[in-house]
Amino acid sequence: MTSQSLLFGFGILIAAQVAQAQPVPQSPPTIGSPNTVTADPPVARPRTTPCRTRLFTDVRFADFSPKSFAYAPPSACPGPWQNVVLEADWSVEPGRQFDRTANLWIGGVNVYFGTTAEPTRPPNAIGRSWHVERDITDYTAALLAPAAGRADLGNLINDTYTSALWGTAQIAFYPFNGKGNDDRRSQAPDLVLPLSSSATGGTVALFSPSDALAATFHLPTNVERAFLDVILEHQGANDEFWYTCVPSALSAALESCSGGAFREGQVSIDGQPAGVVPIFPWIFTGGIDPYLWRPIPAVQALNFVPYRVDLTPFAGVLSDGQPHTLAIRVANNSQYFSTTATLLVFLDHGSKRVTGQVTTNTIGAPIPSITTQGINPQADPVTGTVTTISSRSFVLAGWVRTSRGKVQTEIRQTIDFSNVQDFVVPSGASTFSQKIAQLTSISSVTKVRLGDRSRETVVRMAWPLKVEIVSPDNFNSGWTTNIHQSYDRADTVSHDGDVEFGSVVSNSGDWADDYPTTTIQSGAQRYFSADSEGHCYSRSITAAGGVLTSIKDGKGCDDD
Repeated sequence: MTSQSLLFGFGILIAAQVAQAQPVPQSPPTIGSPNTVTADPPVARPRTTPCRTRLFTDVRFADFSPKSFAYAPPSACPGPWQNVVLEADWSVEPGRQFDRTANLWIGGVNVYFGTTAEPTRPPNAIGRSWHVERDITDYTAALLAPAAGRADLGNLINDTYTSALWGTAQIAFYPFNGKGNDDRRSQAPDLVLPLSSSATGGTVALFSPSDALAATFHLPTNVERAFLDVILEHQGANDEFWYTCVPSALSAALESCSGGAFREGQVSIDGQPAGVVPIFPWIFTGGIDPYLWRPIPAVQALNFVPYRVDLTPFAGVLSDGQPHTLAIRVANNSQYFSTTATLLVFLDHGSKRVTGQVTTNTIGAPIPSITTQGINPQADPVTGTVTTISSRSFVLAGWVRTSRGKVQTEIRQTIDFSNVQDFVVPSGASTFSQKIAQLTSISSVTKVRLGDRSRETVVRMAWPLKVEIVSPDNFNSGWTTNIHQSYDRADTVSHDGDVEFGSVVSNSGDWADDYPTTTIQSGAQRYFSADSEGHCYSRSITAAGGVLTSIKDGKGCDDD
């Protein structure tokens, strides 16, 4: 490979896996069905025939004990592989049950994290089933040898909560086809290292801002790049619905959770700030109003997308032969966050020792601004607005001297957050209203330079969330709920100033319910993705009265 292709192998994050094939919509679900359904695409795959390894089959989850399994790579097609895809099928029995959290681990590395659908209780009891996939090609290094596996899906069965959950999971391995894609072998991380609660996996609960998910690593002395995949699941009374929280002094008057509506993940290396993890507002299928999510769940509710932090400016530090501690905390959390992370490390195969240093680090502590307007806690009704704003920009830069020369990396990131909540809170049976408009915007520009060659990767994300809850009699007889949520992302990759690749993803939905008249319930989801190489996917679905009512698949990249 040329020095240019080695430098531009940084495209693993965007181009290498997206460009190989476009996702093909699976067989359409059944119109009129109450079963759980999403518009999400299957993972894009090459056209080669995969080998599959079964992890477990028809396992029943009815308690809180981890379910162990033995993992072994497929003997028919030993790695490395062009693509690796986790495939899992879940179901819940008819009856009554909370949404639950499911995660899968191999050798302590998390390969899936999501929540479950809720069933419907009698007299119209309905069980539900759903399929999820995750591209775990970047985790190839953790899959090359046999390892202990673990499935966590804690579930309570008693006289009240009656439904067991079931699961089956396998991994599809797609071998290289020998037609020019072997260069992708060098684009998978050399090391995949877990940050979990034990050698077999498990999340770590963070109950306060001082709690940390931490691990100490003694890495090889030729680290060239490093990334951290992070999942921060918000749980508990004051964190599951953190976007509805208000300052503690107003919590009672506004009948909302306390602690304010700002949360942020923070990554450190040896106590020094190293990255920021914005919190995506996942809404579980029992969240806010369970009828909203039947049959279409909220964005990513069944299958969380990890947030990837680029630690490459610290590669020189990580290569110094000393142990280093990576830690993740959540600013302003109170009860609690379930966390895990995975460290991805790329080595310089042309050198046994890489040197380097961090040259710029301007990451500071977040300083959210909280303002109130027109709120008198003694009034009846209590009315007014709570606004929470955080805006931060920082620069991380560093260099490493590799076998190919000095590689310089600079990351410029801006993260803007706003949460505006309008309240009408009466003491008696008159109109209650809570309206939330939240937006997280992320802009990240990464520049990599080797000699006179350069590469620039730009990632922009927007996560809008709108929630409106209105009850004409302060929840004595019913309420209406309207929610909009979206995950939008755009990527561009440029070489020496020329744009070489671009991609967009938009996953959005709208839901409404008029409780207890649940026949008025409605939901809609649209998933659209496209890239500059002509790959595209588009599916829109709608539901009403708890059943699927329409499916529309795009027929081309211009048909959105």
